[in-house]
Amino acid sequence: MPGSDLNQIERAFGTGPHHQSPVLLRAGFRHAFFTRLGGASEGPFHSLSFSTAVGDDPEHVEENLRRAGELLGVDPSRILYLSQVHGREARFYGQPMRRAETITLEGDAIGGSDPGSAYGVRSADCVPILVADAQSGAVMAIHAGWRGVVRGAVEAGVARLREQSPHGAELLAAIGPHISRAAFEVSEEVAAELEVACPVPGAVTRHAEAKPHVDLRFIVTQKLLALGLTEANVDQVGGCTVLSRERYFSFRRDGKVSGRHLSAIVPRA
Repeated sequence: MPGSDLNQIERAFGTGPHHQSPVLLRAGFRHAFFTRLGGASEGPFHSLSFSTAVGDDPEHVEENLRRAGELLGVDPSRILYLSQVHGREARFYGQPMRRAETITLEGDAIGGSDPGSAYGVRSADCVPILVADAQSGAVMAIHAGWRGVVRGAVEAGVARLREQSPHGAELLAAIGPHISRAAFEVSEEVAAELEVACPVPGAVTRHAEAKPHVDLRFIVTQKLLALGLTEANVDQVGGCTVLSRERYFSFRRDGKVSGRHLSAIVPRA
């Protein structure tokens, strides 16, 4: 894996509005990594965007949530996510909640055990990770931008989920589309922080007279392996948000006024 760029590997997704992980599906977990396709939003948010904070019409976002809820099999108001701050706060809910109760709370990982809810994160270049415990049926969605990767968002989310299975968890994870090594050019200072955050060498590529490039997928994968997940239980959903304009939103490519993806997972009863 060192030196590879798994973001360049894309499955035969077709033109649908979402991607799914065979690893999570085989274990019975409903979930989706939504693309920008198949929604109601217009203009720079066209078409399946899930954030009003960037300027999208609230009615369009509500319709997009309705469509997401239909696919996930939950009431749209039970699609839960937090106010993400590129940190490591992880929240877990054992009781039914509504989005109005969670959306103002800060955090970058949210999970729960209510099979009537979907737990999700929103992203546009950052890494979305959906984690499930095959033993308890509980789930966790993690948002990991480069700052979150450095600050320990992955570790915090996994630890919070493991707390729900004190007698042993069997964790499965899927890593969704995000900015690839090819597109993620950073300063030497950022590259150095990410090198330290990665459990093994191989995350940073340096070329003469060019800025370093970093593979966030590689770092996140290595973190999950270091936390005890097996390679067979870590699924790679390929795709670069920056390079695939027709399929994905990208903050780096388009700036703040663009859409945000939703990645969400439903606990197994």
